[in-house]
Amino acid sequence: MFAMPREVPHLAIEDLFGPPVRTRASISPDGTRIAYLAPWRDRLNVWVESVDSEAGARCVTADGNRSVLTYHWTDDPRWLLYEQDGDGDENWHIHRVDLDDPDAEAVDLTPFPGARVISFEPLVTRPGKAILSLNRRKLTEFDLYELDIATGDLTMLAENPGRITGWLCTPSGDLYAQTLTADGDIELSRWDAGTGETHPVTTFDGADYPLGVQPYLCTPDGTGVWFGSNRDGDRTRLARLDLATGEETVVDSHPLFDLDTRSTVFPTLPSPLIRDRSTGELIGVRYLGERQVIHPLDPHFAAVLENLEKLSDGDLSPISSDASGQRWVVAFTHDRDPGVTYYYDHSTGESRPLFRPMPSLEPETLAPMTPVTITARDGLALPSYLTLPVGAEPAGLPLVLLVHGGPWSRDSWGYNPVVQLLANRGYAVLQVNFRGSTGYGKAFLRAGIGELAGKMHEDLIDAVEWAVGEGYADRDRVAIFGGSYGGYAALVGVTFTPDVFAAAIDFCGPSNLVTFLRTVPEFVKPQLVNNWYLYAGNPDDTEQERKLRTRSPISRVDEIRTPLMVVQGGNDVRVVKAESDQVVEALRARGIEVEYLVKDDEGHGFVNPENNIDVYRAADRFLARHLGGRPDTR
Repeated sequence: MFAMPREVPHLAIEDLFGPPVRTRASISPDGTRIAYLAPWRDRLNVWVESVDSEAGARCVTADGNRSVLTYHWTDDPRWLLYEQDGDGDENWHIHRVDLDDPDAEAVDLTPFPGARVISFEPLVTRPGKAILSLNRRKLTEFDLYELDIATGDLTMLAENPGRITGWLCTPSGDLYAQTLTADGDIELSRWDAGTGETHPVTTFDGADYPLGVQPYLCTPDGTGVWFGSNRDGDRTRLARLDLATGEETVVDSHPLFDLDTRSTVFPTLPSPLIRDRSTGELIGVRYLGERQVIHPLDPHFAAVLENLEKLSDGDLSPISSDASGQRWVVAFTHDRDPGVTYYYDHSTGESRPLFRPMPSLEPETLAPMTPVTITARDGLALPSYLTLPVGAEPAGLPLVLLVHGGPWSRDSWGYNPVVQLLANRGYAVLQVNFRGSTGYGKAFLRAGIGELAGKMHEDLIDAVEWAVGEGYADRDRVAIFGGSYGGYAALVGVTFTPDVFAAAIDFCGPSNLVTFLRTVPEFVKPQLVNNWYLYAGNPDDTEQERKLRTRSPISRVDEIRTPLMVVQGGNDVRVVKAESDQVVEALRARGIEVEYLVKDDEGHGFVNPENNIDVYRAADRFLARHLGGRPDTR
């Protein structure tokens, strides 16, 4: 445990929301170099240095417009790949960097205007190749391609006839397709590329997979698929599907926890499947409850894991090894020592710290995040996290209810700059995994069906009552703050329960469920059947449209009397700017003040540090005015 200081320093917004000095390191397949993200012209770019020396570190990408967040080593030491979109429009392209030619510009391997790459996967079994889905032919349909990394050649493997929602290609070239039934069930079939005929393999209950089957990965021998299954049970375990017979067998499971599938929503988080760098075989599985648990499935990795877990009392986050499995670069999730990263050599037992991403943030100045369980009014247990200000008496505090997005996501233990900002300013912070959140079993997930602005919101109100009843929170100084679905929840809070909250912040939240669902990207709409249409309603059905309107904050906008701040990305393609405009215009027409921040070069969730600094400085001052915190006065 870290010692608590007597006097807590005032943390600067820039230190919390500025770019890290380094982050997201990984080791090359040959074990000689380390890549990581670090600032170049105030944007994160990819840097490469020798494992044995920092002296030769050099920046190998040059994006001065928007930070690079995802990159990939290839099996060829010459090439490195990275992903980038345009100002938050989520049209991801794959770019190639020539590490042998420092003066060469990056090459866009998918240079098709308006198109985006999804399901990008370098192939262990086919050196120099990668598989991807791309909608270059028709923006509403994703075809399957093989990419030759060295030449940039794209070879179409299968053309989407219009009903395929996902592809799978085995090492031998056999193709499998996912389609959705009218009821939202997910059908997996073998695809005949010559005739376009499909041969059914199995069907998954779509209600159990609102974001699709995850994980979903072909085994190296091409005979099966590793996937997350909760068939005939509540918890999501790791299973193997035989592609020839459709038979499902359990590979690994945890008695209490689900597989950690957060990477479905946040691709920069690690996959639940830990694989051998050279063979692609499964060597470990991640589960997540209050904290992470990793099950090693390979004796060598078990020995490595035992030593890695000694390096920090945090949770093992992204890890990478060389092809031999001897040299490792690992980072840790931690509530007060975020992203601390180490090098480890299993052949010698040597380990050394590589960097702390935010060295200006000392662990003892940050607030610990504590798991708590709150009981909802109907008896459902709500796994939650409470963060209390360091050095303050934990009684009668102003409280910020911080609501996660999705709603098919979850809060988890670890560093969160928003949480730390709020705690540093004197607020208690409560994060609630309300019903409908993922990661807590099938029954907990399905309990959210039909409960938007209903029991899902009641869970949040019950959490506020718990915090007040336990003595942590001052009932008259409670704010609600969230992004995406959390932004919707904030708007529901000030329209459906306006007496509960003294302030609210909506970050890119839908205000009108009907217009929101009608303006999502066209290629997404067929996949809404087992998430938004199931949980909230289909606006194309007259009766369901009526219910969607009654659950929309815009329908009760006249109830708003709570001070409100709205934040929106001008390039948001998921929740378009009109969703925020509707609320702001309605309030201003009534002469009610609302603070509105729009950043035109951002999408659904902000990336550029100057924009995040602007937003959270404004949020800091807004909450201080209405809750009585201690803001940054610069």
